[in-house]
Amino acid sequence: MRDREDGTSGQSPGKRLLLMSSSRVYGSGYLDHGDEEIRRLLAGLKRVLFVPLALADHPGYSARIRERLGRMQLELDSVHEAADPVAAVETAQAVVVGGGNTFRLLDELYRRRLLEPIRRRAEEGMPYLGWSAGANVACPSLMTTNDMPIVQPPGFEALSLVPFNINPHYLDPDHASKHMGETREQRIQEFHEMNDPVVVGLREGAMIRVEGPKATLRGNSGARIFRKKQLAMEMEPGSSLDFLLHPS
Repeated sequence: MRDREDGTSGQSPGKRLLLMSSSRVYGSGYLDHGDEEIRRLLAGLKRVLFVPLALADHPGYSARIRERLGRMQLELDSVHEAADPVAAVETAQAVVVGGGNTFRLLDELYRRRLLEPIRRRAEEGMPYLGWSAGANVACPSLMTTNDMPIVQPPGFEALSLVPFNINPHYLDPDHASKHMGETREQRIQEFHEMNDPVVVGLREGAMIRVEGPKATLRGNSGARIFRKKQLAMEMEPGSSLDFLLHPS
């Protein structure tokens, strides 16, 4: 068991995750809608390790997040700057994984051998914050991402910090639209034709907070829960999602 920086130690509190659908919502600034939940997750910490690998511009992305989290009195290291990225994860107080292209992110995590270290640290109780692609890779696989496969990762398997999948930026069908393409709901139904995990359609502004055996839907919008061969279930902010952590 790791000692904390304040010299205390003890049993792991269990996983501490904040999985956000998006980095922004209409009418507010970058990460503003999640400010309170992010502060709660990272309370008492001094530094976080940022993973900017979902975008091509690692320095620019890191600078943006460094400024935003600096408003919370947090200092930021970026994994792309680390001489030993695995060692950086092993010593991080928290890991923050930004959004972008999920295929690129997962490919980079594989190639830099970061999946297992991040998974192990998060299982030990290190806080994990991810939005969009960063929320996708906390799931068993990236198979419910909205992104184009601009690269081919070695596999689709991701961190499996939770036993369900997430579809970030979930959009409800627009019955007034003349668009004839598949809806998100239809895409998720296609996923369930071949796969079993529950899928959370996480609308923009929504987020899932996991604290040990407890999961709660937070934010300012709801989510839809999709189970194989079952009707979708609507969930409102504040709802318990504990049942997602213990699938039957």
